[in-house]
Amino acid sequence: MRKPVVLVTGASGEIGHGLVEGLTRQLRPIITLDLEPLDPGMGRLVHREFTGSILDTNLLERLLSEFEVELVFHLAALLSTRGEFTPMTAHQVNVEGTLHLLEFAQHEGESHGRPVVFVYPSSIAAYGLTDLESKARAGRVGEDEYNVPTTMYGCNKLYCEHLGRYYDRNYKQLAAEPLSGRVDFRCLRFPGLISAVTAPSGGTSDYAPEMLHAAAQGEPYRCFVRPDTRIPFMAMPDAVEAVLKLAAAPRQRLSRSVYNVGAFNPSAAEIRDLVRSAFPGSDIGFEPDLKRQRIVDSWPEDVDDSAARRDWGFAPRYDLARAFSEYLVPTIRRRYEART
Repeated sequence: MRKPVVLVTGASGEIGHGLVEGLTRQLRPIITLDLEPLDPGMGRLVHREFTGSILDTNLLERLLSEFEVELVFHLAALLSTRGEFTPMTAHQVNVEGTLHLLEFAQHEGESHGRPVVFVYPSSIAAYGLTDLESKARAGRVGEDEYNVPTTMYGCNKLYCEHLGRYYDRNYKQLAAEPLSGRVDFRCLRFPGLISAVTAPSGGTSDYAPEMLHAAAQGEPYRCFVRPDTRIPFMAMPDAVEAVLKLAAAPRQRLSRSVYNVGAFNPSAAEIRDLVRSAFPGSDIGFEPDLKRQRIVDSWPEDVDDSAARRDWGFAPRYDLARAFSEYLVPTIRRRYEART
C-alpha cells in the first residue's frame, strides 16, 4: 500500500524550514520536492527527499505511484524581483508549476477517494493600487479589492488563486460525472515576511529583513525604498503557524478560498530605527530605487484579515515590538555569533 504523506514543495525556502519543523512536531510523515538538496539538519526531519523541478511531470508521476499524498503545501515559486527580470521563467515556475501540482492533487484525490488539501501561499503582490493617494485612502484592503497587480509575480499569484478555485469547485464541469471537489484549495495572501533564521531571497519586500541581517553582520545597508514607505509585514513563526492552522481548519468553517493575513505595518523608517536600537552604530541609509519603489507603492498599506480571524482563528503572536524584542533580534544575534 502507498504510504500517506504530506508533500512540501520549495521546502528549503524561507517558509519551508519552519513548516517542516512544525509538521514534524505533529508527527506527520513528510516528503519534499525542491530544486536543491535540503541541508542535512532539515533532511533528517523528512521521510523522503526528492530533488527536481515541479515542472517534471515524470517525477510527479513517480510520487503519485509511491505515495498517497493527502496534504500539499506548495511553496515553490520564483519571487517578485527576479520575476521582473525573467517573466517567462516566472510564468513557467509560478503558473505552469502550480498547474502541474493542482493536476497532481486532482489525480491523488480521485485515486484515494477523498479531497487533497492544497495550501497555497499567495502575496500582497496580487494587489495593485494606482498611486500613493489611492493607497492612503484605501487603508486596510480586503481580499476582493484592487486585484490588478503590476508585477509578473503578482499576476502569477492572482491567476493561480483562480486556478485553485477552479480545481476546487468547477473542474471539468462539462464531464458526464462530477469531478470537482477532489482538491480542497486553501490560500493565504501573505504580507512581507521577516525571518531571523533564513536570509532574504529576492522578494521586493525584503528591505526589512535585509536591514536586520546586514546590521547583525556589521555591514552597511542602503534601503531601496523611501523612509515613509509602508506595507504590512509578519514574523516568520506567525506565517508558519497560519499555514498550519489554515490547513487544519474544518472545511465547513471556511467562507472563502483566499484569505488575507497580516500582523503589523511599520514604515521603512520605523524599521530602521528599531534595527539601530538593537544594533547601535549600524550603517543604514536610504537610496530609493525608483522602479522597485513603484512596485512597493502599488501594494496596500495594510490588509483586512478579519475573515481569517473569524473563520479559522488566525491570531498572530507577534506585534512589531514583540517581533523585534522576542524573536528577530535575539535569534539573529545567535545566528551570526555562532559563525564568529
